[in-house]
Amino acid sequence: MTSTQLPATGASQGLATGRFAAVRDLFDSMLDADPRYSAQLAVYHQGTKVLDLVGGPDSAADSVTGVFSCSKGVAALAFSLLVQDGLVDVDAPVAAYWPEFAQNGKGAVTVRQLLSHQAGLLGVQGGFAMEEYNDLPAVADRLAALAPMWRPGSGTFGYHALTMGVFLEELCRRVTGERLQDVYNRRIREPYAASMFLGLPESEDHRYRPVLFDEEPAPGFFDPHSIAGVSGNVQAGNLLGMPNLRSIRAEGSTSGAGVGSADGLARVYAGAITGIDGLPAYLNEKTIAVMAQEQVWGLDRVFCTTSAFALTFMKSHPRMDFGSAEAFGHEGANASLGYADPLYGIGFGYVPARNEEGTTVGRAMQLSAAVRSAILAG
Repeated sequence: MTSTQLPATGASQGLATGRFAAVRDLFDSMLDADPRYSAQLAVYHQGTKVLDLVGGPDSAADSVTGVFSCSKGVAALAFSLLVQDGLVDVDAPVAAYWPEFAQNGKGAVTVRQLLSHQAGLLGVQGGFAMEEYNDLPAVADRLAALAPMWRPGSGTFGYHALTMGVFLEELCRRVTGERLQDVYNRRIREPYAASMFLGLPESEDHRYRPVLFDEEPAPGFFDPHSIAGVSGNVQAGNLLGMPNLRSIRAEGSTSGAGVGSADGLARVYAGAITGIDGLPAYLNEKTIAVMAQEQVWGLDRVFCTTSAFALTFMKSHPRMDFGSAEAFGHEGANASLGYADPLYGIGFGYVPARNEEGTTVGRAMQLSAAVRSAILAG
């Protein structure tokens, strides 16, 4: 397989191997259609980098930016190591590791239910201030005291937008005494040399480009006390700016303050399933089977749209068709996307510079489909 280094001029720059030329052409067509569109795209196939493209005025080959809820997927990769090590049994009650969690009738809630968005612990009335996400014990204590918004185990699920990362982090703290971010750094980011950060070091901050926003808030009344309002933490303000604040991205709340590049996302997912650069895969098949198995599918109680989740990871489904039935990953609020697909042997990363809310299917999913089509074509 030969590779082509694209010239400095033209719609995109970077690496595109021969069989993936059609993916580059699709990416270029998106750049041509919108002069303000800027993004990075990276893909590893069977452990080898096959795509590493950048284009547009607001992205650079070495830049990093906020990836929002892609952070949850990256955090779940690190949490998977705790399951693999036998430190966490996903069928055990959460309270076995975090006794205070048993308050208000939650004693029987399992780790499996909690991490598949079934626990009904979306947030607190009044919301959390942005800076509170840097104080994990305090936020975790408030969540442990909550009563669920629905009965866990009833089959209802809803996206825990800004609390899922708190649960992952607190469980890690309880069983290891370490921050989940530190486990991730030591066991995944550093050995696999990934530009995907759960806590951006000051030494790397010069690479950060703020997430750009165009959209105005939708007109009309949105009840901050509703299930969707509490999940979105809207009473405390719009948290989409989380990674644009240095103090927030420095701590790297795994609910949504991660910072990275498309290559960084692709590397951590490829490293999980195939390994890269001579390093073996860091997750075994048994762990992947546990963490990536679909747990819920259907109508999400928060958004009233169809969703599918494994343990924290999103699963591909018709509304969000990012991979095969074996794929697992996570999107971000700005339409960033990272996933692993064991069936195709893919580690995939896509990071736009400008918030693309509402256009995910138009770009990230098209690029993902083009990658899979190239593999099937041989």
